Amino acid sequence: MDNEEETHDDLKYLLGNMGVEIFYAIVNGARNFETIKLFSGIPIACIRGRVPVLLNLKLIEEQNEEYSITKKGRRFKQHLDNKNRY
Repeated sequence: MDNEEETHDDLKYLLGNMGVEIFYAIVNGARNFETIKLFSGIPIACIRGRVPVLLNLKLIEEQNEEYSITKKGRRFKQHLDNKNRY
């Protein structure tokens, strides 16, 4: 296991299931709290608590009050997708 893979696993556990669900909602096109709620089914209060973590970890970015994934976020998604294949 290389260092980057360990880091991705650490991020996954740090975010927890809700954080990963919110992340995937953004990956799938959700751009604000309302659409994240619609895509994920997670309450707004939880979204408000997790989005700053995703921003701080640089997995997503905010531009013009909309969220999108970063290059680091795309690598993290690829890691999650590869882990879920098995």
